[in-house]
Order: sequence, then C-alpha cells, then structure tokens
Amino acid sequence: MSSRAILVAMCFMFLLCPLLTSATTTDQGLQPRCEAHIFNNGKHYRSCKDLPVLDSFLHFSYARETGVLEVAYRHANLESSSWIAWAINPTKKGMLGAQCLVAYRNSTSGVMRAYTSSINSYSTMLQESPLSFGVTQVPAEYVDGEMTIFATLVLPPNTTVVNHLWQDGPLKGGDRLGMHAMSGDHLKSMSTLDLLSGQVTESKSDNGNMLLVKRIHGLVNTVSWGILMPIGVMAARYMKTYETLDPTWVLIFCLGFLQILALKARPAKEHRFRTYWNWYHHTVGYVVIVLSVYNIYKGFVILQPGSGWKIAYTTIICAIGAFAIVMEILQFKKRWGNLSVKKPEDQEANQSEILKFSKRWGDKIPEDLEANQSASTEVV
Repeated sequence: MSSRAILVAMCFMFLLCPLLTSATTTDQGLQPRCEAHIFNNGKHYRSCKDLPVLDSFLHFSYARETGVLEVAYRHANLESSSWIAWAINPTKKGMLGAQCLVAYRNSTSGVMRAYTSSINSYSTMLQESPLSFGVTQVPAEYVDGEMTIFATLVLPPNTTVVNHLWQDGPLKGGDRLGMHAMSGDHLKSMSTLDLLSGQVTESKSDNGNMLLVKRIHGLVNTVSWGILMPIGVMAARYMKTYETLDPTWVLIFCLGFLQILALKARPAKEHRFRTYWNWYHHTVGYVVIVLSVYNIYKGFVILQPGSGWKIAYTTIICAIGAFAIVMEILQFKKRWGNLSVKKPEDQEANQSEILKFSKRWGDKIPEDLEANQSASTEVV
C-alpha cells in the first residue's frame, strides 16, 4: 500500500468522525425548551429562560412598580435523592450573600419540602432561615425526574437586574443536604438576569480563569498527546518508504517530528544493541500511548465538559485504533510473503557457499548439492 493511499484513508477517517458524532450532538439539542412547558397547576408566566447549565429553566413574571416577582425554577434529569436551590444575590455576584429557595424530596414519606435559606459563609449547610426580602409562598413538586420550586418574592421597587444562581446536590444520611460538585457546570451556574427583557448574561465565578486554563490545558493535551502522537507513531511505522516525493512528505515530516530524538539516538541496524533499542523504543511508545489516552479520560472526569466531548474523542481514538489494526494485518501479510520468497533464495546461497568451501579444501562434494548447483547453473 502506497503512502498516498494511506494518506487518503486517514483523511477519509477524520472526515467520517464528525458524522459519527453528529447523532449525539443532535440528541443533546432536542431537550425541551421552556416555552413548550405546561405546569400541572395551570400557572402561566410571562417570561422564561433556558439556563445555560445543569438542565435548568427559569419561568417568571415581574411587576416593576410593586417589585413582585413570581418565579418557577425547574431542574430536569434529576434523581429523587437530590436537592435543588435557586437564589438571588442582591449585593454581589457569587455564593456569599445569596438568598436561596431550597427544595428536596423526603426520603421516607416522599413529600416535597421547600424553604428559604440565607447564605452567610462557604461552609453553609443551607439551614432554614429568613431572607432579606419578602417571600409569600414556597411550594415545590417532583414529577418524572424534574423538580420545580414555585415562589412569590417581593423585591425592592424598580429593581430591574438581579444576580441569580442555581445548584443541585445529593442527599446524605436521610434528609441531610450533601455538598454539590466542585467542578464542571456546577462552577458556572450563575448569571445576571434582566427582569424586564429576560436577557441572561453569564457570570464568571471567582475561579473562572483557572477553569479556563484547565480546559485549554485539557484540549491541548487531547489534541497533541491523545490524537497527534498516535498518528505520529502510525506514520513512523507504516510510512517509512514511499516511491515518489509528492507533497505528502510534508505531512510525514510533521507527524514524525515527535520521534526525531529516536532517529538521532538509535544504534545502526548492524549494531549488536539494535535489537534491545527496538524493544525499548516500541515499549516506551506503547506505554506513552496508553498513558496519554488514560490522561485524556482522567481530564474528562475532572473537568466534566459534557458527554459530547468524550464521545467525540472516543470515536476518533477508536477510528485510529481500527485503522492501526488494519495496517498491522496488512504489514504482517507483506512480511510473511517476503519471508516465503526469501527462504529458497537463502537456501540456494548457502549451498553455493558449501560448494565453494568444499572445492577449496578438496573435500568430497555431496551428490545432491552438486546436482542442485548444476541445475541452478543450467537455469541461469
């Protein structure tokens, strides 16, 4: 197989990967939007917003003159042993000073409980406490994996923009609220809400810059160590010889750059340590590939970027692995064929050497060797 055919196959493989992952991304886009939702109690709100993270939706009606804000916060795809919270922070962005509406489902009776809680420290357990503004009622419900908090708040008159945040977490030891996750979307669940226009502006948390650095680090490592490095190994293994100097040498040179140190340091083919070098070089290469792929998935667990990223990378690395298996089979068949052709030639060369040695020292030449040598001469 020529290097041009290999290059075409690799290009086709990477063109096919987005098609394989498109089904997943489209499924994620089929989540119900807030406009189509109908509440069981028949309540209707003038505005609604699909919140950017945590499968959450906010429905609200606001009267600017009186400051009365009616809200319904919905959290979908939630287990019954979970709690949810939606809050307004009247003083600043973030968790400290937030005035929360909290709800969870009683693990024994199955009855929903909803209450208010004011956050004054990062070590809060969301104990029940009054808010800094009025709240007239806080019911809640849990239906088909979706938990909803209803509330009527009385804000200061002429309030138009508020900082709000939302969260979910597990229940621990009965009805005790456990700590929410400290990674991924749970660190981005805050924004600024314009009560008049319904516009939501995403806010960065205190550690938003660090999270951005982590995501960039994970993306660069995924592309370099998780994708380009295995392709470089394949280029060094399957593209060592090519017949024409067409533009593909540029791609081969770039992908093989990671192995430049090995090209400079390895012994010559005739050197007695070359076999040991090959063992070392291949072993280190396989170990680096395995650790690189493991590190990518470890990064997915830490950053929790969403299932689409993980499925896309899994599809790409599986396609690379399948392509490597096919190339390994083709290379094995080629080497096996070369060995089958080479054995008769080596045997004939050995017989010629034996005849020359015997004639030089006057030894008696075996009849079968002499006959084979005569036959070979006649053929030539």
